[in-house]
Amino acid sequence: MTMSTQDPKTYQPAENCLHDRVILVTGAGSGIGRTAAISFATHGATVILLGRTVEKLEAVYDEIENAGSPTPAIYPLCLEGATEQDYQTMASNIEQEFGGLHGLLHNAGMLGQRTTIANYQAPIWQQVMQVNLNAQFLLTKALLPIIKTADDAAIVFTSSGVGRKGRPFWGAYAVSKFATEGLAQVLAGELEEVSNVRVNCLNPGATRTPMRAVAYPAEDPGTLLTPEQIMPAYLYLLGPDSKGISGQSFDAQ
Repeated sequence: MTMSTQDPKTYQPAENCLHDRVILVTGAGSGIGRTAAISFATHGATVILLGRTVEKLEAVYDEIENAGSPTPAIYPLCLEGATEQDYQTMASNIEQEFGGLHGLLHNAGMLGQRTTIANYQAPIWQQVMQVNLNAQFLLTKALLPIIKTADDAAIVFTSSGVGRKGRPFWGAYAVSKFATEGLAQVLAGELEEVSNVRVNCLNPGATRTPMRAVAYPAEDPGTLLTPEQIMPAYLYLLGPDSKGISGQSFDAQ
């Protein structure tokens, strides 16, 4: 696995660095997913907006359209309840509509409870694992056949500082992010010699998002970077300039 000499945080993307690429973004209705989708489109990509709330996806769709970027697509799906067949159907639809896929950003996530393991509610634990880990496995597995046909493709999983060193009271969220790092490493190794697909993790860090506000209610959001400010790392890992970089975990700030 090649080590990167480029710091994703300081990457300066070319205006059309994602030209002619088709990229799927999960959790595209708000927060970092929304900003990433708009940014990818601005840099030339045709973006597939995946999320559970159609109204939010439609608002992002309109913003991309109004900016004159390539026309996106909306794919409503609830990751918590989706079955393996749902993901297979999605993959078939994407192949039929777009002919392939060049990028997959696993952005959607669920915070769950901020409490001790002893007090953690089992149903919420299962819910967090389903959204943050199992759904990512199922979605990736379904899309692999079409993403592997691309000349140059990238899969990016969203990590977290608590997915590298566990911290008290982060419960299922932290454990799911540790597992995400492992999933990405296993997949990167499996694809390295047999495809043009690179797989990396990206930790967005403390960013001004709704999830961050729930996790840290007393924090002043004005002290945090906006999702727009961390986009260079996303554009780097999903664009051609990170070709050959796989199996690594990066920080966006």
